[in-house]
Amino acid sequence: MAALLTLSPAEAAQFVPPDGCQLEMTVQNRGCRVSQHYVCAQDNPGDQHVVYFDPEGPVHYSKIDAETRWLESTNLITGLSDYLVPDAQDHASFSTLLATGRDDFDFWTESSTGERLRNVGEDRLTGERVTIDGVELELTEYELRMFSADGQLLIESKGQQFINRDHGRFYGGVEIWSDWTGETREEDDSPASFAFEGEAGFGSTEPLFDCQMQMVRSGEKSLIYPAALR
Repeated sequence: MAALLTLSPAEAAQFVPPDGCQLEMTVQNRGCRVSQHYVCAQDNPGDQHVVYFDPEGPVHYSKIDAETRWLESTNLITGLSDYLVPDAQDHASFSTLLATGRDDFDFWTESSTGERLRNVGEDRLTGERVTIDGVELELTEYELRMFSADGQLLIESKGQQFINRDHGRFYGGVEIWSDWTGETREEDDSPASFAFEGEAGFGSTEPLFDCQMQMVRSGEKSLIYPAALR
């Protein structure tokens, strides 16, 4: 990530993955974000990395495994990272979702400051399919509650996302968030276009969709929730 964050202005328009890694696709998302999805030779099979950019640069990094478990999630604005705690009552399972149409989960993450969060929820396939920019996606519904170590409900979220079986991952959708302060907000991080190697837009870090609307809300951009960006 250090190499990514020290690109010159001339280079910043094009994403270059770390050494030993290969960029697989660039996804333009609603909400004025573009995501760079890459894999690395030294990882376990099925591990994936993604970096999200807004108009000012990289804002979020995450790493998932073949079951879409949140191995690492980093807010690149604040520098705060969260890591999956290995032991869990019920880890997230992409294969269970595909096989049964539903996956329940109950796991913990620990931040780089030592804070522990319990993540409880479920993902469900709706049976609906859509095609966006030539990529077939299946719709999901989800519910998520995040608790502090002492059991306080901190964040509650529900909404709709997308999956692609071949890509082995989730994509954001229309989601509603509320937190312990009573603030509620709705986000639309749905994919709007996909670019693969050799296609226009592959590696571009300039977001293209909903950016005029996002400028009005630029003061909120530090509020990045991991479920939408896994």
